[in-house]
Amino acid sequence: MTQGAGLRAGDLPDDLTAAEAGMWQAFRNGSGYDLNSGDAIVDDPHGGQPWGPERAVRARIIAWLLLDGPPALAGRVSSLKLAGVRITGALDLAGGTVTPYVEMKGCRFERDVLLPEARFTTVRLVNCSVPRLEAARVHTEGDLHLPRCRFRNGVRLTDAHIGTDLLLNQAVVHRDRTGRSIAADGLTVGQDLQAELLESHGELSLRSAKVGVSLSLRGARLANPSGRLALNAPQLTVERTLYLSPAGVGSPLLSGTTPARGTRIQRFECQGGVRLDDGRFGDAVDLERARFVFTDDQELSLRRVQTPELRFLGEQPERGKVVLSGARVVTLVDRAGSWPGPGNLHMGGFGYENLVPRGPFPLTRRLEWVAAATAEYNPEPYERLAAVLRAAGEDEDAREVLLAKQRRRRETLPLAGKLWGYAQDVTVAYGYRPGRAAVWMAVLWAASAFAFAHTTLEPMNSDGHPGWSPALFALDLLLPVIDLGQAGEWQLRGGWQWLAAAIVLLGWILATTVAAGATRLLRRG
Repeated sequence: MTQGAGLRAGDLPDDLTAAEAGMWQAFRNGSGYDLNSGDAIVDDPHGGQPWGPERAVRARIIAWLLLDGPPALAGRVSSLKLAGVRITGALDLAGGTVTPYVEMKGCRFERDVLLPEARFTTVRLVNCSVPRLEAARVHTEGDLHLPRCRFRNGVRLTDAHIGTDLLLNQAVVHRDRTGRSIAADGLTVGQDLQAELLESHGELSLRSAKVGVSLSLRGARLANPSGRLALNAPQLTVERTLYLSPAGVGSPLLSGTTPARGTRIQRFECQGGVRLDDGRFGDAVDLERARFVFTDDQELSLRRVQTPELRFLGEQPERGKVVLSGARVVTLVDRAGSWPGPGNLHMGGFGYENLVPRGPFPLTRRLEWVAAATAEYNPEPYERLAAVLRAAGEDEDAREVLLAKQRRRRETLPLAGKLWGYAQDVTVAYGYRPGRAAVWMAVLWAASAFAFAHTTLEPMNSDGHPGWSPALFALDLLLPVIDLGQAGEWQLRGGWQWLAAAIVLLGWILATTVAAGATRLLRRG
C-alpha cells in the first residue's frame, strides 16, 4: 500500500513519534490533544522549564495534517486542538487553504509561524510562545485569536482579512528588526479588533486599517522609546468607537466593557507618539484617563479626524503636543485638566458643535484653552467657541469670548492701533458692553456741565443769543454732528478752550466706538 493511499484511508504514517501519533488520532477524532504535565510552573510556555521530546511534534507534521490530512473518523469532524505541545521547526502554511478548525493553547513554538496568503476558517492561538507570526494577506472566514500570546520578534498582519474578530488581549509583542511590534497596515477586520491589556514594545502600525465594529485598546501599554511613534494609524476607519481608555483587571468578563466603579483598572498608557490623522470613527474616540508620555518632538496627532464624539479626558501630557488641526467633531467632551499648556496645543481649523465639560470648566479656563492653541493671533478658534456658546444659549459668554479675541488682536497692532484699541476697550469694550458708553457719556456730561456752571461766557453775537445753559452747552460739545444751538454762540478763552476741545474729542471717540459696537452687534444678528 502506498503512503498516499494510507493517508486517504487514515492509516498512521510509519515515521511518527508517539506524541505525533497521538496528535494524528486526535485530529481524526476532532478531540483535544493535551500534553500538559499538570504542574503550572513546568507547563508555562513562557517559562524557562525545558520540555522534553515526549511533548514535541514536528511543524511539518502539523502542516501535513492541516493541508492534506487524513479523513475524519465516521461521525466526527477533523480539527487540530493542541495544548502544552512543543512545536519544532517552522510551521509553514504559506499560500495554503486550511479547512479544519485550528486551536493551540499553551504551546511553545521553537521557530516562526508562517501564514502569508493562507486561508483559514478560524484560528486560535491562546497563551502561546511564538518567535514571530508572519501572516501578511492571511484570510480567515471567522476569528483570529491571539490572546496572551508572546511574540519575541513581532507580528505581521499587513493586508490581512479577518472575517469576524481579531483578538490580541493581553498579548506581549516585541519589536522586529524594522522597529515594529505589530505591522497591520491595510488590515480589514469584519467585527471587533480587541487588543485590551496589550503590551507593545515597538511601533504598532495600523495605517489604512478598517474595523467593522469597534477597536479596543483598553488598558493597553504601548512603548516605543527608540522610535518616533508608538501608535501609527493614519487613515484608520472604525465603524463605531476607538477606545484608548481603562480596562478592568482580573476578570475575563470585563473584556470589551467599561469597568464599573470600584473595579481594579489599568489605564491606557502610551510612551511614544500617536498618529491618527485622517481617521474616520462612526461613534467616538474615547481617551478616558489615557496617559501619554511624549518627548518634546512627539505628539498626539488627530489632524483631520472625523467623529461624532471626542472624549478628551486623559491626563495632561507633561511634554509634547496635541494637534487637532482640521479635525471635525460634533460633540467635544473634555476636562479642563486634560489639555496641554501654551505652545503645545494646535487647533487651527478644528470644528466642533457642542461642548460637554466633565467637571468644572469656567469660561476663564476655556479662554486659556483657546489662547494655548494660538501662539500667534488667530481669530478662528475664538469665533468657533463663541458660535458654539451662542448656539447653546450662552450669549453673555459668547460676547466675552469675542471681547477676548479683540484684546488678543490688539497685541499684534502698532502703537497707534493699540491706543485706539485700549480706548474702545475702556469705553464700550469693543461694543460688546454698550451700556458702558451711556455711563461714560453721563459722567463726562455731568463733569463738564459742573465745570461750565462756574464760569460766565460772553456771547458771540450781542444782538441775539440763546440763554446761557451750562448743561446744554456741555451736551452740545459732547454730541458730534447734532447741533443744539449752544456751542457756536459763546466765546471761549484760555483754559476753557482746551476743556471744550477735550470734550469734543472724547465725544467723537465715544460716538465712534458706539457706532462700531452697534455695527458689530447688527452684523452678528
